[in-house]
Amino acid sequence: MTVRSRISGIGMYVPERVLTNADLERMVDTSDTWIQDRTGVRERRIAADDETASTMGIQAARQALEQAEVDPKDLDLVITATTSPDGMFPAVASRIQDGLGATGAGAFDVNAACVGFLSGLATATQFIATGAYERILVVGTELLSRIVDWSDRTTCVLFADGAGAVVVEAGGQGGPLSFVLHSDGSGAQTLYADGPCGVPNGLEPDGYYISMDGRHIFKFAVQAMDSATRESVEMAGLDLSDIDLMIPHQANLRIINATTKALGMPPERAMVNVDRYGNTSSASIPIALREAWEQGRLHEGDRIAFVTFGGGLVWGAMIFEWVPVGPLRPVAEPVHATASGN
Repeated sequence: MTVRSRISGIGMYVPERVLTNADLERMVDTSDTWIQDRTGVRERRIAADDETASTMGIQAARQALEQAEVDPKDLDLVITATTSPDGMFPAVASRIQDGLGATGAGAFDVNAACVGFLSGLATATQFIATGAYERILVVGTELLSRIVDWSDRTTCVLFADGAGAVVVEAGGQGGPLSFVLHSDGSGAQTLYADGPCGVPNGLEPDGYYISMDGRHIFKFAVQAMDSATRESVEMAGLDLSDIDLMIPHQANLRIINATTKALGMPPERAMVNVDRYGNTSSASIPIALREAWEQGRLHEGDRIAFVTFGGGLVWGAMIFEWVPVGPLRPVAEPVHATASGN
């Protein structure tokens, strides 16, 4: 018998520093009008020097655990999605597991670019469906500002830092009704960031910066999110009109609007916060989910469509039936890095 799963807690963390479009005008050849017309972004968050993917992930995870009223020691597994880890290894998930005191949990990372959180959530629900685990923490955390070329106006206006997390538990009603995950590795060079393992003879390049073919990615993103949403809706035995809220990857407002138009969905049915946070890659969906909950946009029985795309090229969607989560709780003090990374 398949075990149902539900999200029992949602957390988010964004750094204190706000980088506005006006700030970027002083750094690179761009303007507030140019940025907003092409991306919809007004401002984004940039991590402090002593923050890492793991410290931001710990912060978001604590909020999710507090809302779910789950002791970290009761977690079975920590899955972390990131493309900007503290280092090559250990996994960011292991650092988060240690920082939380989740002494009974296993931990591993998922790197599927901006589809990372959805991949981690799908993995968590499958562990629960088989009865292998009962409580899993899924974190999406990114420190993209450290792999952005701040002289490249096509990318530096988009990417930013932040973390989101959910606690997934067995039992109850609701949960995933369907999900799809896809990849086309032939498009890898249209959106990528190099790393030390790909550099011959150990030679260090000027930087492992994000590189993106914006025009290609725009066309791909709209087609991919449209098709993935339709596929997952059909798998769930639903119609597009049955979707109460879409929580898309917050990459670009034009992509989100073009996707809702392609789906015949009213634009107000999509959760949007890219204007305030930019593209936080694998953190964008859980951050948007937390804010959707805070805004009272999640109701019992709602059918939510999570949909995303990213470098790989990868794309996917999940239809999730919502059940209520716990009350809003105070946010803990920010976590800062130590010599061990926790």
